Amino acid sequence: MVNTRAWFAEAIATFGLVFFGPLSVILAVVVFGDGSLSTDAIIMISLGHGGAIALMVYAFGHVSGAHINPAVTIPMMITKKIGVKDGVGYILFQIIGAVIATATLAVIFPEIGKQVLWGAHGGPSDIINGSVISAVVLEIIFTFFLVVVIFMTAVHKKAPKSVYGAAIGGMVFLLHLVGVPLTGASMNPARSFSPALISGDAGLWEVQWIYWIGPIIGGIIAGALMTYIYTNKAEKEE
Repeated sequence: MVNTRAWFAEAIATFGLVFFGPLSVILAVVVFGDGSLSTDAIIMISLGHGGAIALMVYAFGHVSGAHINPAVTIPMMITKKIGVKDGVGYILFQIIGAVIATATLAVIFPEIGKQVLWGAHGGPSDIINGSVISAVVLEIIFTFFLVVVIFMTAVHKKAPKSVYGAAIGGMVFLLHLVGVPLTGASMNPARSFSPALISGDAGLWEVQWIYWIGPIIGGIIAGALMTYIYTNKAEKEE
């Protein structure tokens, strides 16, 4: 039996991330200018994404698990933490929530938002010499550690549930702090897909695969390892 209430929770939570996260990118342009990303701008963007995730996890974690990310839901399906039908529903509604969020930003901020394509991820930066291979590897590593934190705080039976939102949000903050200057720090296909769709920018579609392949691979590796080594053992001991 599917849980459509949880699907709707995923849509709302993903809207929260894809509205407030990119909004911090738009506001960074207003406050710090549209040139190279400054330290202050990166901190602002990292706080916007990390804070949105932490609060959405606390708000909806008890309803849907607050995956907010296909790269989290897919490992949950593979490790049988969620059924296939619910998993597909989660992913669909995550994408719907993300697209509505970006469309809302496009309506409210048609000019200033367009400067940053409403928070789009534009591919590998000059720091990694524009290397798509490096970008994919970085997204794999970033998402691996994000999903490790999720499985070890929100899924593991012995983890203190009172801190899991802060832990996950804190990891998102850290990943944006180091990842924004490198790949844009996606770790989330829905987060990258919606600005590409709404903006219609051809360049974003050319690199879109990076933000699907990298996060999904990283998430699957982390989910499988954490389940096999840690969470299954904790479940058997209960």
